[in-house]
Amino acid sequence: MSRIIVTVKLFAAYQEAYGVPELVLEFPQNTPVAAVRDRLISEHPKLAQLRDITRFGVNLQFVEPDTILQNGDEVVLIPPVSGG
Repeated sequence: MSRIIVTVKLFAAYQEAYGVPELVLEFPQNTPVAAVRDRLISEHPKLAQLRDITRFGVNLQFVEPDTILQNGDEVVLIPPVSGG
């Protein structure tokens, strides 16, 4: 099966968990963007609290969790942000 490579920009709790601003990850073709979140949560279970409240962006546009990723996409996981 063919694979795709995506760049994942990390913010807030995701960046704190990984200690880097971005990751380059490989997935099978026809992977939905929600699978990126699920993979990060599986690697850092403390992020599970963000599962249902994270929004997704692909190539600078908000997208639905079932949006299929393409090779070279830039993915952003957007957790809620507090402060003011």
